[in-house]
Amino acid sequence: MRLDPLQYLSAELQGLRDQGLYRRLRILDDEQKAATSVDHRAVVNLSSNNYLGLTTHPVLRERALDAIRRFGVGSGSVRTIAGTMALHMELESRLAAFKGTEAAVVFQSGFSANAGTVSSILGRDDVIVSDELNHASIIDGARLSRAAIKVFPHRDAGAARTIVAGLPAAQRKLIITDGVFSMDGDLGALPALCDVADEYGCIMMVDDAHASGVFGRNGRGTVDHFALHGRVDIQVGTLSKAMGVLGGYVAGARTLVEFLYHRARPFLFSTSHPPAVAAACIGAIDVLEGEPGLIDRLWDNTRFFKSGLAALGFDTGSSESPITPVIVGDATRAMALSDRLFEKGVFAQGIGFPTVPQGKARVRTIVTATHTRGELQFALDAFKSAGAELGVI
Repeated sequence: MRLDPLQYLSAELQGLRDQGLYRRLRILDDEQKAATSVDHRAVVNLSSNNYLGLTTHPVLRERALDAIRRFGVGSGSVRTIAGTMALHMELESRLAAFKGTEAAVVFQSGFSANAGTVSSILGRDDVIVSDELNHASIIDGARLSRAAIKVFPHRDAGAARTIVAGLPAAQRKLIITDGVFSMDGDLGALPALCDVADEYGCIMMVDDAHASGVFGRNGRGTVDHFALHGRVDIQVGTLSKAMGVLGGYVAGARTLVEFLYHRARPFLFSTSHPPAVAAACIGAIDVLEGEPGLIDRLWDNTRFFKSGLAALGFDTGSSESPITPVIVGDATRAMALSDRLFEKGVFAQGIGFPTVPQGKARVRTIVTATHTRGELQFALDAFKSAGAELGVI
């Protein structure tokens, strides 16, 4: 009888159970919207990245359906062989204009956009200077590049400056930060990091996955929010959060995009977006440009919910965005709070190590433009009773 070579994974899973970190996947039964059905239970949804409600927007629905009727359900190839359609080129052109850059290139996911870019533009003789809380896709891309990796404390541009100042002047350097940090909801120290990049001739890169559609004019991101146009060389964004569809993109100089066409491995070796996805993404840009009231409603709801949590006595950390963590600390209790909320009709996922540091477990919430005040008040009431029952407040 053959021994199971993967038996050790059972012990690893048991370890997760012992730590209170084992989570069964929740199953969405309905559309991804503010009030929906999860595991056959009606819930107020505070776990989605669907900031503006575009996953169900009628413009995006119709664009996707029209593209399927005209072009079918798949592209049939990678971009560099036979999979570049006119829709892909139109999407990239629209994204570049939206971001105020010369060009843009679309990837199959935000993760591959980050990992594929960092790993392709740098090599073993180069240095990456990275915020300690940057997204996993940045970390993986940095490792794949084989460049030296220097990590600075979260949002500490002074520490980044010290690192860069100690490196050889001729060495190629990339400074990289999230625009909005996905677990804490705070903004990266982008203006100060741009100062360091300018002073020392570094490449400046920002991952704006959670800023796209949320910050800046019509959701153009943190570069626009901080008025840093022309000072950030590489802007990474997502098409799967506020824009409601799927994928990621890199915006910057034409030279950068042309190089990624030739060297970014996710671009070279993954089938391109289906026509429906590309068409819906173009529709999302149209909505962002034509319906700015969606972002206004997002921020009105965010302020209401944050103030409500603060009034109840919850620790929401340093959040500056619609991402609002309810920091509990102990992982077991954070997961218990998430489960108790679900029983009360609120879907807000618990997050623990290794996604966040040990002792910083939390329930992560995201408010959207499409939540009603009644739904948000219902969620606050559930937090109040569940938090009191578990001794969190």
